[in-house]
Amino acid sequence: MVEREAAFATLRSEDPIRFFEERAVEFLPSGRGYWAVTRHADVIEASRRADLFCSGNGTNIPDLPSEFNEFFGSMINMDDPRHARLRRIVSAGFTPKMMKKLEGHIEETAAAVVDSVADLGECDFVTDIAARLPLVIICEMMGIDPDRHEEVFRLSNTILSGGDPEYFTEVEDPIGVLLSAGADLAAIMNETAEVRRGGDGEDLTTILVNAEVEGEHLTADEMASFFVLLCVAGNETTRNAITWGLEFLTANPDQRDLWLSDIEGITPTAVDEIVRMSSPVIHFRRTVTTDGARLGDQVFSVGDKVVLWYNSANRDEAVFEDPDKFDVTRDPNHHVGFGGPGPHFCMGSHLARREISVLYRQLLQCFPDIQATAEPERLRGNFVNGIKHLPCRFTPA
Repeated sequence: MVEREAAFATLRSEDPIRFFEERAVEFLPSGRGYWAVTRHADVIEASRRADLFCSGNGTNIPDLPSEFNEFFGSMINMDDPRHARLRRIVSAGFTPKMMKKLEGHIEETAAAVVDSVADLGECDFVTDIAARLPLVIICEMMGIDPDRHEEVFRLSNTILSGGDPEYFTEVEDPIGVLLSAGADLAAIMNETAEVRRGGDGEDLTTILVNAEVEGEHLTADEMASFFVLLCVAGNETTRNAITWGLEFLTANPDQRDLWLSDIEGITPTAVDEIVRMSSPVIHFRRTVTTDGARLGDQVFSVGDKVVLWYNSANRDEAVFEDPDKFDVTRDPNHHVGFGGPGPHFCMGSHLARREISVLYRQLLQCFPDIQATAEPERLRGNFVNGIKHLPCRFTPA
Protein backbone atom coordinates (compact mmCIF):
# COMPACT_ATOMS: atom_id res chain seq x y z
CA MET A 1 0.00 0.00 0.00
CA VAL A 2 2.88 2.37 0.78
CA GLU A 3 4.42 1.80 -2.66
CA ARG A 4 1.07 2.31 -4.37
CA GLU A 5 0.41 5.61 -2.63
CA ALA A 6 3.95 6.80 -3.38
CA ALA A 7 3.33 6.10 -7.07
CA PHE A 8 0.12 8.14 -6.99
CA ALA A 9 1.94 10.98 -5.23
CA THR A 10 4.40 11.05 -8.13
CA LEU A 11 1.54 11.18 -10.62
CA ARG A 12 -0.16 14.05 -8.77
CA SER A 13 3.08 16.00 -8.80
CA GLU A 14 4.40 15.24 -12.28
CA ASP A 15 1.56 14.02 -14.51
CA PRO A 16 -1.82 14.31 -12.75
CA ILE A 17 -3.92 13.21 -15.74
CA ARG A 18 -1.92 10.52 -17.47
CA PHE A 19 -2.89 8.05 -20.17
CA PHE A 20 -2.35 4.34 -19.54
CA GLU A 21 -2.71 1.37 -21.83
CA GLU A 22 -5.07 -1.31 -20.58
CA ARG A 23 -3.71 -4.73 -19.83
CA ALA A 24 -5.76 -7.73 -20.85
CA VAL A 25 -6.98 -9.85 -17.96
CA GLU A 26 -7.50 -13.56 -18.26
CA PHE A 27 -11.21 -13.34 -19.04
CA LEU A 28 -11.45 -9.93 -20.79
CA PRO A 29 -9.69 -8.39 -23.81
CA SER A 30 -7.63 -5.25 -23.38
CA GLY A 31 -9.51 -2.00 -23.96
CA ARG A 32 -8.63 1.32 -25.56
CA GLY A 33 -6.76 2.64 -22.54
CA TYR A 34 -7.76 5.27 -19.99
CA TRP A 35 -6.83 8.61 -18.46
CA ALA A 36 -5.91 8.36 -14.76
CA VAL A 37 -7.29 11.36 -12.81
CA THR A 38 -5.30 11.63 -9.60
CA ARG A 39 -5.85 15.13 -8.14
CA HIS A 40 -8.65 15.95 -5.74
CA ALA A 41 -9.86 19.02 -7.67
CA ASP A 42 -10.15 17.09 -10.93
CA VAL A 43 -11.98 14.18 -9.28
CA ILE A 44 -14.44 16.68 -7.78
CA GLU A 45 -14.99 18.43 -11.12
CA ALA A 46 -15.55 15.20 -13.06
CA SER A 47 -17.97 13.97 -10.39
CA ARG A 48 -20.02 17.15 -10.62
CA ARG A 49 -20.13 17.14 -14.42
CA ALA A 50 -22.05 13.93 -15.06
CA ASP A 51 -23.17 15.47 -18.34
CA LEU A 52 -19.58 15.41 -19.63
CA PHE A 53 -18.29 12.36 -17.76
CA CYS A 54 -21.01 9.71 -17.73
CA SER A 55 -21.44 6.42 -15.88
CA GLY A 56 -23.72 4.59 -18.29
CA ASN A 57 -20.85 2.88 -20.14
CA GLY A 58 -19.64 1.27 -16.94
CA THR A 59 -17.71 2.23 -13.83
CA ASN A 60 -15.06 -0.49 -14.03
CA ILE A 61 -12.05 0.08 -16.26
CA PRO A 62 -12.72 -2.87 -18.63
CA ASP A 63 -15.56 -2.62 -21.12
CA LEU A 64 -18.37 -4.98 -20.16
CA PRO A 65 -21.72 -5.69 -21.84
CA SER A 66 -24.37 -3.13 -20.83
CA GLU A 67 -26.58 -5.89 -19.36
CA PHE A 68 -23.65 -6.99 -17.19
CA ASN A 69 -23.00 -3.43 -16.02
CA GLU A 70 -26.61 -2.78 -15.08
CA PHE A 71 -27.15 -6.09 -13.32
CA PHE A 72 -24.07 -5.84 -11.11
CA GLY A 73 -23.96 -2.05 -10.79
CA SER A 74 -27.61 -1.03 -10.83
CA MET A 75 -27.90 2.76 -10.60
CA ILE A 76 -24.15 3.43 -10.33
CA ASN A 77 -23.85 2.33 -13.96
CA MET A 78 -26.71 4.50 -15.20
CA ASP A 79 -27.13 8.08 -16.36
CA ASP A 80 -30.10 10.40 -16.05
CA PRO A 81 -32.99 10.16 -16.61
CA ARG A 82 -32.88 6.41 -15.81
CA HIS A 83 -30.52 6.96 -12.90
CA ALA A 84 -32.68 9.72 -11.45
CA ARG A 85 -35.82 7.60 -11.75
CA LEU A 86 -34.30 4.61 -9.96
CA ARG A 87 -32.65 6.70 -7.27
CA ARG A 88 -35.91 8.57 -6.68
CA ILE A 89 -37.80 5.32 -6.06
CA VAL A 90 -35.06 3.73 -3.97
CA SER A 91 -34.80 6.88 -1.84
CA ALA A 92 -38.22 5.99 -0.44
CA GLY A 93 -36.40 3.38 1.66
CA PHE A 94 -33.60 5.68 2.82
CA THR A 95 -35.61 8.41 4.50
CA PRO A 96 -34.45 9.98 7.80
CA LYS A 97 -37.31 8.09 9.48
CA MET A 98 -36.02 4.78 8.12
CA MET A 99 -32.45 5.55 9.18
CA LYS A 100 -33.64 6.58 12.65
CA LYS A 101 -35.37 3.23 13.08
CA LEU A 102 -32.12 1.47 12.24
CA GLU A 103 -30.03 3.22 14.86
CA GLY A 104 -31.15 1.13 17.81
CA HIS A 105 -30.79 -2.05 15.79
CA ILE A 106 -27.25 -1.12 14.78
CA GLU A 107 -26.37 -0.65 18.46
CA GLU A 108 -27.83 -4.05 19.35
CA THR A 109 -26.13 -5.84 16.47
CA ALA A 110 -22.75 -4.25 17.21
CA ALA A 111 -23.03 -5.28 20.85
CA ALA A 112 -23.86 -8.83 19.82
CA VAL A 113 -20.85 -8.96 17.47
CA VAL A 114 -18.51 -7.77 20.22
CA ASP A 115 -20.06 -10.14 22.78
CA SER A 116 -19.55 -13.09 20.42
CA VAL A 117 -15.73 -12.74 20.66
CA ALA A 118 -15.44 -11.17 24.11
CA ASP A 119 -13.96 -14.21 25.84
CA LEU A 120 -11.67 -15.35 23.00
CA GLY A 121 -8.72 -12.99 23.35
CA GLU A 122 -7.91 -13.36 19.65
CA CYS A 123 -9.76 -13.86 16.37
CA ASP A 124 -9.83 -13.01 12.68
CA PHE A 125 -10.95 -9.38 12.78
CA VAL A 126 -12.45 -9.57 9.28
CA THR A 127 -14.58 -12.68 9.46
CA ASP A 128 -15.41 -12.53 13.18
CA ILE A 129 -16.00 -8.79 13.67
CA ALA A 130 -15.78 -6.40 10.70
CA ALA A 131 -17.87 -8.45 8.29
CA ARG A 132 -20.63 -9.23 10.76
CA LEU A 133 -22.20 -5.85 11.40
CA PRO A 134 -22.76 -4.58 7.82
CA LEU A 135 -23.81 -8.04 6.64
CA VAL A 136 -26.47 -8.44 9.31
CA ILE A 137 -27.73 -4.86 8.98
CA ILE A 138 -28.15 -5.09 5.21
CA CYS A 139 -29.80 -8.50 5.31
CA GLU A 140 -32.18 -7.45 8.06
CA MET A 141 -32.88 -4.12 6.34
CA MET A 142 -33.98 -6.13 3.32
CA GLY A 143 -35.85 -8.74 5.36
CA ILE A 144 -33.58 -11.62 4.30
CA ASP A 145 -34.08 -14.81 6.30
CA PRO A 146 -31.26 -15.16 8.92
CA ASP A 147 -30.56 -18.66 7.64
CA ARG A 148 -29.38 -17.10 4.36
CA HIS A 149 -27.05 -14.45 5.77
CA GLU A 150 -23.94 -16.60 5.34
CA GLU A 151 -24.95 -17.34 1.77
CA VAL A 152 -25.26 -13.61 1.03
CA PHE A 153 -21.83 -13.07 2.62
CA ARG A 154 -20.23 -15.77 0.45
CA LEU A 155 -21.86 -14.60 -2.78
CA SER A 156 -20.98 -10.93 -2.26
CA ASN A 157 -17.36 -11.95 -1.59
CA THR A 158 -17.31 -13.80 -4.88
CA ILE A 159 -18.68 -10.86 -6.87
CA LEU A 160 -16.04 -8.43 -5.60
CA SER A 161 -13.18 -10.92 -5.49
CA GLY A 162 -11.56 -9.77 -8.74
CA GLY A 163 -10.61 -13.36 -9.51
CA ASP A 164 -8.84 -13.81 -6.17
CA PRO A 165 -7.83 -17.48 -5.93
CA GLU A 166 -9.38 -17.82 -2.46
CA TYR A 167 -12.80 -17.59 -4.10
CA PHE A 168 -12.12 -19.47 -7.34
CA THR A 169 -10.62 -22.83 -8.23
CA GLU A 170 -8.15 -23.04 -11.10
CA VAL A 171 -10.62 -24.87 -13.31
CA GLU A 172 -13.49 -22.40 -12.84
CA ASP A 173 -14.43 -19.78 -15.40
CA PRO A 174 -14.37 -16.45 -13.46
CA ILE A 175 -17.12 -14.89 -15.55
CA GLY A 176 -19.31 -17.96 -15.08
CA VAL A 177 -18.73 -17.98 -11.34
CA LEU A 178 -19.47 -14.25 -11.16
CA LEU A 179 -22.71 -14.58 -13.11
CA SER A 180 -23.75 -17.56 -11.02
CA ALA A 181 -23.15 -15.63 -7.78
CA GLY A 182 -25.16 -12.70 -9.10
CA ALA A 183 -28.00 -14.97 -10.17
CA ASP A 184 -28.07 -16.60 -6.73
CA LEU A 185 -28.28 -13.22 -5.00
CA ALA A 186 -31.04 -12.18 -7.40
CA ALA A 187 -32.95 -15.36 -6.59
CA ILE A 188 -32.75 -14.59 -2.86
CA MET A 189 -34.11 -11.11 -3.52
CA ASN A 190 -36.88 -12.33 -5.82
CA GLU A 191 -38.08 -14.85 -3.25
CA THR A 192 -38.03 -12.24 -0.48
CA ALA A 193 -39.79 -9.61 -2.61
CA GLU A 194 -42.54 -11.98 -3.66
CA VAL A 195 -43.40 -12.76 -0.04
CA ARG A 196 -43.57 -9.05 0.82
CA ARG A 197 -45.46 -7.80 -2.22
CA GLY A 198 -48.62 -6.07 -1.01
CA GLY A 199 -47.54 -6.31 2.63
CA ASP A 200 -47.24 -3.59 5.23
CA GLY A 201 -43.91 -4.49 6.85
CA GLU A 202 -41.20 -1.97 7.70
CA ASP A 203 -38.24 -3.71 6.06
CA LEU A 204 -36.65 -2.11 2.99
CA THR A 205 -37.84 -4.82 0.60
CA THR A 206 -41.48 -4.29 1.61
CA ILE A 207 -41.08 -0.53 1.21
CA LEU A 208 -39.39 -0.77 -2.19
CA VAL A 209 -41.51 -3.52 -3.72
CA ASN A 210 -44.64 -1.52 -2.86
CA ALA A 211 -43.21 1.97 -3.42
CA GLU A 212 -44.83 4.16 -6.03
CA VAL A 213 -43.17 7.43 -6.97
CA GLU A 214 -44.90 9.50 -9.62
CA GLY A 215 -46.77 6.41 -10.76
CA GLU A 216 -43.65 4.25 -11.13
CA HIS A 217 -42.58 1.06 -9.37
CA LEU A 218 -39.35 -0.92 -9.34
CA THR A 219 -39.43 -3.90 -11.66
CA ALA A 220 -38.39 -7.34 -10.39
CA ASP A 221 -35.09 -7.04 -12.29
CA GLU A 222 -34.44 -3.60 -10.79
CA MET A 223 -35.12 -4.92 -7.30
CA ALA A 224 -32.71 -7.81 -7.81
CA SER A 225 -30.02 -5.56 -9.28
CA PHE A 226 -30.39 -3.06 -6.43
CA PHE A 227 -29.99 -5.87 -3.89
CA VAL A 228 -26.79 -7.02 -5.59
CA LEU A 229 -25.49 -3.44 -5.44
CA LEU A 230 -26.48 -3.07 -1.79
CA CYS A 231 -24.78 -6.33 -0.85
CA VAL A 232 -21.48 -5.52 -2.49
CA ALA A 233 -21.42 -1.74 -1.95
CA GLY A 234 -23.01 -1.58 1.48
CA ASN A 235 -21.42 -4.71 2.88
CA GLU A 236 -17.93 -4.91 1.42
CA THR A 237 -17.00 -1.23 1.63
CA THR A 238 -18.10 -0.76 5.23
CA ARG A 239 -16.43 -4.00 6.24
CA ASN A 240 -13.14 -2.94 4.68
CA ALA A 241 -13.25 0.51 6.25
CA ILE A 242 -13.77 -1.10 9.66
CA THR A 243 -10.88 -3.49 9.05
CA TRP A 244 -8.47 -0.82 7.86
CA GLY A 245 -9.39 1.15 10.97
CA LEU A 246 -7.80 -1.52 13.17
CA GLU A 247 -4.72 -1.62 10.96
CA PHE A 248 -4.33 2.16 11.26
CA LEU A 249 -4.83 2.11 15.04
CA THR A 250 -2.27 -0.67 15.41
CA ALA A 251 0.29 1.26 13.39
CA ASN A 252 -0.50 4.54 15.21
CA PRO A 253 -0.83 3.82 18.95
CA ASP A 254 -0.73 7.54 19.73
CA GLN A 255 -3.94 7.97 17.74
CA ARG A 256 -5.51 5.03 19.57
CA ASP A 257 -4.67 6.70 22.90
CA LEU A 258 -6.07 10.00 21.67
CA TRP A 259 -9.33 8.37 20.56
CA LEU A 260 -9.60 6.47 23.84
CA SER A 261 -9.25 9.74 25.75
CA ASP A 262 -12.54 11.01 24.31
CA ILE A 263 -14.41 8.24 22.51
CA GLU A 264 -17.66 10.13 22.06
CA GLY A 265 -16.08 13.39 20.99
CA ILE A 266 -13.50 12.00 18.58
CA THR A 267 -15.49 9.21 16.93
CA PRO A 268 -17.07 11.41 14.19
CA THR A 269 -13.73 12.74 12.91
CA ALA A 270 -11.99 9.39 13.42
CA VAL A 271 -14.55 7.60 11.25
CA ASP A 272 -14.11 10.03 8.37
CA GLU A 273 -10.34 9.72 8.70
CA ILE A 274 -10.61 5.93 8.46
CA VAL A 275 -12.70 6.29 5.30
CA ARG A 276 -10.23 8.81 3.83
CA MET A 277 -7.15 6.73 4.54
CA SER A 278 -8.65 3.41 3.47
CA SER A 279 -10.64 4.61 0.41
CA PRO A 280 -12.61 1.33 0.33
CA VAL A 281 -13.56 1.88 -3.33
CA ILE A 282 -10.29 2.72 -5.05
CA HIS A 283 -11.67 4.11 -8.28
CA PHE A 284 -14.66 4.58 -10.53
CA ARG A 285 -14.52 5.09 -14.25
CA ARG A 286 -16.39 7.69 -16.27
CA THR A 287 -16.73 8.00 -20.07
CA VAL A 288 -16.43 11.28 -21.95
CA THR A 289 -19.61 12.31 -23.74
CA THR A 290 -18.45 15.39 -25.67
CA ASP A 291 -15.42 16.31 -27.78
CA GLY A 292 -13.52 19.07 -26.07
CA ALA A 293 -14.49 18.17 -22.51
CA ARG A 294 -11.60 18.99 -20.24
CA LEU A 295 -10.16 18.64 -16.78
CA GLY A 296 -7.41 21.10 -16.00
CA ASP A 297 -5.24 21.35 -19.11
CA GLN A 298 -6.26 17.97 -20.50
CA VAL A 299 -8.78 17.94 -23.37
CA PHE A 300 -10.68 14.72 -24.12
CA SER A 301 -12.55 13.15 -27.01
CA VAL A 302 -15.90 11.37 -27.04
CA GLY A 303 -15.55 7.83 -25.72
CA ASP A 304 -12.36 8.44 -23.74
CA LYS A 305 -12.24 6.57 -20.46
CA VAL A 306 -11.53 8.75 -17.43
CA VAL A 307 -10.75 6.91 -14.19
CA LEU A 308 -11.24 8.79 -10.92
CA TRP A 309 -8.72 7.47 -8.40
CA TYR A 310 -10.34 8.22 -5.05
CA ASN A 311 -7.42 6.87 -3.05
CA SER A 312 -5.13 9.40 -4.73
CA ALA A 313 -7.55 12.31 -4.33
CA ASN A 314 -7.83 11.42 -0.64
CA ARG A 315 -4.09 11.98 -0.18
CA ASP A 316 -3.76 15.11 -2.28
CA GLU A 317 -1.24 17.43 -0.65
CA ALA A 318 -3.13 20.44 -1.99
CA VAL A 319 -6.14 19.54 0.17
CA PHE A 320 -4.88 17.52 3.14
CA GLU A 321 -2.09 18.62 5.43
CA ASP A 322 0.37 15.76 5.98
CA PRO A 323 -1.92 13.49 3.93
CA ASP A 324 -0.18 10.21 4.79
CA LYS A 325 -0.67 10.77 8.51
CA PHE A 326 -3.59 9.03 10.22
CA ASP A 327 -5.12 11.79 12.34
CA VAL A 328 -8.31 10.90 14.21
CA THR A 329 -9.02 14.59 14.86
CA ARG A 330 -8.60 15.78 11.25
CA ASP A 331 -11.08 18.58 10.60
CA PRO A 332 -12.04 19.63 8.02
CA ASN A 333 -11.79 16.40 6.07
CA HIS A 334 -13.02 16.84 2.50
CA HIS A 335 -12.41 13.25 1.44
CA VAL A 336 -14.09 11.49 -1.47
CA GLY A 337 -14.33 8.11 0.20
CA PHE A 338 -18.05 8.05 -0.61
CA GLY A 339 -17.49 9.42 -4.10
CA GLY A 340 -17.40 12.99 -5.28
CA PRO A 341 -20.31 15.46 -5.28
CA GLY A 342 -22.97 15.02 -7.90
CA PRO A 343 -25.70 12.53 -8.78
CA HIS A 344 -23.64 9.46 -7.86
CA PHE A 345 -22.63 10.43 -4.33
CA CYS A 346 -23.17 7.38 -2.10
CA MET A 347 -26.74 7.39 -0.79
CA GLY A 348 -25.70 4.98 1.98
CA SER A 349 -22.95 7.20 3.38
CA HIS A 350 -24.95 8.06 6.51
CA LEU A 351 -25.61 4.39 7.22
CA ALA A 352 -21.95 3.48 6.68
CA ARG A 353 -20.73 6.22 9.03
CA ARG A 354 -23.25 5.10 11.63
CA GLU A 355 -22.16 1.46 11.46
CA ILE A 356 -18.46 2.28 11.72
CA SER A 357 -19.09 4.72 14.59
CA VAL A 358 -21.19 2.32 16.64
CA LEU A 359 -18.87 -0.64 16.19
CA TYR A 360 -15.74 1.31 17.11
CA ARG A 361 -17.34 2.77 20.20
CA GLN A 362 -18.17 -0.77 21.30
CA LEU A 363 -14.70 -2.09 20.44
CA LEU A 364 -12.76 0.69 22.15
CA GLN A 365 -14.88 0.45 25.29
CA CYS A 366 -14.69 -3.34 25.54
CA PHE A 367 -11.24 -4.05 24.06
CA PRO A 368 -9.13 -0.88 24.47
CA ASP A 369 -5.94 -2.84 23.72
CA ILE A 370 -7.20 -4.59 20.56
CA GLN A 371 -4.54 -4.69 17.85
CA ALA A 372 -3.62 -6.52 14.67
CA THR A 373 -1.00 -9.23 15.12
CA ALA A 374 0.03 -9.78 11.49
CA GLU A 375 0.04 -8.03 8.16
CA PRO A 376 -3.39 -7.84 6.51
CA GLU A 377 -4.07 -10.47 3.88
CA ARG A 378 -5.15 -8.33 0.97
CA LEU A 379 -7.83 -9.05 -1.62
CA ARG A 380 -6.36 -9.24 -5.11
CA GLY A 381 -7.62 -6.48 -7.37
CA ASN A 382 -7.53 -2.72 -7.95
CA PHE A 383 -11.22 -1.87 -7.52
CA VAL A 384 -11.91 -2.57 -3.84
CA ASN A 385 -9.27 -1.94 -1.17
CA GLY A 386 -10.16 -5.21 0.47
CA ILE A 387 -8.70 -7.21 3.33
CA LYS A 388 -9.64 -10.89 3.51
CA HIS A 389 -8.07 -11.73 6.87
CA LEU A 390 -6.49 -9.80 9.74
CA PRO A 391 -5.55 -11.67 12.94
CA CYS A 392 -5.99 -9.64 16.11
CA ARG A 393 -5.69 -10.02 19.86
CA PHE A 394 -7.15 -8.28 22.88
CA THR A 395 -7.64 -8.76 26.59
CA PRO A 396 -10.85 -10.77 26.99
CA ALA A 397 -13.71 -8.71 28.38
